[in-house]
Amino acid sequence: MPIFKKQIKPNQAKIVLFIFVCIAFAAIFFVGFNYIEDITVLQSLAYLLAILILVLVVIAFQFFKTQYANDIEVQNLSNLTTDLKQKLSSALDTADYKSIYLANMSYEIRTPLNTVLGMLNMLNQTNLDADQKAQVEIAEYSSEHLLQLVNMIIDNAKVDDGEVELNLAAINLKSDLSRLIKVFEYQAWEKGLELDFEFLFEDDNKFYLLADIAKIQQVLINLINNAIKFTNFGKITIIIDQTVGIDEDQIVTFYVKDTGVGMRAHQVKKILNTSGKTNVSKFQDFRGGGYGLSITKNLVKLMGGELKVESKENKGSTFYFSLQLKRTLNLQAPIAKLKPALLNKFNVLVAEDNRMNQKVIKFLLEQQGADCTFAKNGLEAVDLYEILDFDMVFMDIYMPDLDGYQATEKIKHSKKYTQRKTPIIAVSASAFDEDIENAKLAGIDDFLAKPIEVEKLKELLVKYASINEPA
Repeated sequence: MPIFKKQIKPNQAKIVLFIFVCIAFAAIFFVGFNYIEDITVLQSLAYLLAILILVLVVIAFQFFKTQYANDIEVQNLSNLTTDLKQKLSSALDTADYKSIYLANMSYEIRTPLNTVLGMLNMLNQTNLDADQKAQVEIAEYSSEHLLQLVNMIIDNAKVDDGEVELNLAAINLKSDLSRLIKVFEYQAWEKGLELDFEFLFEDDNKFYLLADIAKIQQVLINLINNAIKFTNFGKITIIIDQTVGIDEDQIVTFYVKDTGVGMRAHQVKKILNTSGKTNVSKFQDFRGGGYGLSITKNLVKLMGGELKVESKENKGSTFYFSLQLKRTLNLQAPIAKLKPALLNKFNVLVAEDNRMNQKVIKFLLEQQGADCTFAKNGLEAVDLYEILDFDMVFMDIYMPDLDGYQATEKIKHSKKYTQRKTPIIAVSASAFDEDIENAKLAGIDDFLAKPIEVEKLKELLVKYASINEPA
């Protein structure tokens, strides 16, 4: 059991020890000089005892002081640990908020963008003169560019969290990137800049490449945007060199050159050494050299390359990187653009609360030979499913009254579904991995992201139509 219930402060401890020492000395000297003053040996012994007591008191004082300092240090460490836990909790809350914010932003932008792209597709099917076709084409390029920027923001967050993986597919690099470059032609023209695109390749090039085209495009979007931003006159040159082959691999080098403000050597070194955790405000004048360029550098590294920069102040800059990609044969067969995917009658229930999106998906489904019936919310979808016969259900995830998950659950518990096993496809502008996983857990058969890709829609229709066809 401790002697003192309350902790003694350092100043109080010093006073107590000082008083104790004084009393000890006074007692020894009083005894020594008053009772044994004639005995020299005992006087010497008294002096010796006094010195010993003094030494012991000093040792005790140092021990107590050290013990108290340790207690203070332990208390400080405990307070620091508590503070760090609070900060960690706050950081996790911020990360959750960031994730929710990105999800909401993605959904809010993708939904109207789906309508824009769908309407442009419908307009493109009408009789337009040359000027009108060019205007629609520019609008399509700009809309697709906006979609790529939305995807880029989402992917950048994943890169920053180290959650990105490569999605390799056979690509025709020239045709895939030519469409992307057209987006920037208009942007450069608005600023009075020339934009040159050169694709260098062998004449007998009959192979495709295995690569993640979305991430290549993302890197080029970052670099070309920066080049246009920091160039006030002159031109932007994009060169893709696909002339070097090694056995079954192809070395592809990407160059983005400009005649802009350029950078000094120390600025180049700083931006290439920046990480996403660095305070980007330090680099706001160095071509957006903080977060955006850090993401670009990480994406290039993920694909097996290294981002390089050559720059001279007031002369311009060249950003470039090389990728070693596997060759693959071009096995794609030509597909007629307007050929419907479905030859037999196919009835589809579409649960979609947005009227403009209803028009878009109706147009796309009818192009593929499907008949559509619409429900404006989950409750209507469940009721219509009970009354009419459908070969497939397209279920928007976020709807009023009853969302897509709840409506799917009710449909799957119905007697009719037990007999027909109607395929249910989730449709949503929120196409995060979590959304896709939640759709699977709800028993939804497949997932279609907005804006709707025609080829993906065709694949789903053909896939589930063939399953339902009688043997």
